[in-house]
Amino acid sequence: MVTKLPIIKLGSKVVSKLRFALLLSVIPAAQVFAQEAVSPATVEAQAGANAAAAAAQTTINNQVDQTQELSNQYAQALAELDSFNKYNEQLQEQVSGQQEEIASIQTQLVEIETTNREVLPLMERMVATLAQFVAADIPIFVEERTKRVQDLQDLMGQANVTISEKYRRILEAYLIELQYGSTLSAYSGELGAGADARTVQFVQLGRISLMYQTLDGAETGYWDAQAKSWVVDEAYAESVAQALSVARAEGAPELLNVPVPAPQEAR
Repeated sequence: MVTKLPIIKLGSKVVSKLRFALLLSVIPAAQVFAQEAVSPATVEAQAGANAAAAAAQTTINNQVDQTQELSNQYAQALAELDSFNKYNEQLQEQVSGQQEEIASIQTQLVEIETTNREVLPLMERMVATLAQFVAADIPIFVEERTKRVQDLQDLMGQANVTISEKYRRILEAYLIELQYGSTLSAYSGELGAGADARTVQFVQLGRISLMYQTLDGAETGYWDAQAKSWVVDEAYAESVAQALSVARAEGAPELLNVPVPAPQEAR
């Protein structure tokens, strides 16, 4: 016996809904099939690609870091180069200044050598003139002045003494000689020679008058500049005693009566 199935008439809308439901039921099945179709080789390849990408990124990061470090080193090198250039400029200025100073010193040495050749003969003449002056002058402080001239003559022959020191000593001697012309002084000394030698007190009034008196006051005299000899003159005994007192600061300054040579006509 054949059983007949009932024929169900479906509308178009019902058929569409059925088709959509069938599609929805088919899609999950396809996804499951696709997931089940991925092989282990594919997964391993993907993992290798990911590792390679990570390694490449690490390499890139390292290169960036190295580039930044090299950039910093380059900037530091530029700064050091600029500093060295400025330092070299300063050194060059110093070297130029030193070269100018050396040239100036060399010029001065030449001038000094020329000056020495000119000054040495001049100083020799000054010492010789001083010796002649002391010999021709009134006999005040004879031993002291004679020794000073002798010392200068010895000094001129010493190579270890500078030109400036020699010149200073000569000027000093001239200044001392100049002071003798404006001072009043008293000092002890020997007068005469041999049996006539005696100790006397000299009193010097500039280069105007040079007088003496024995220690006991028994003899008084003066130097005659024209005759170049000593003259005994007791008329000046009291004046010489007063002059000695004033020169020693033992009495008040006062007018003195002293022998003065007559003026001579200049030659």
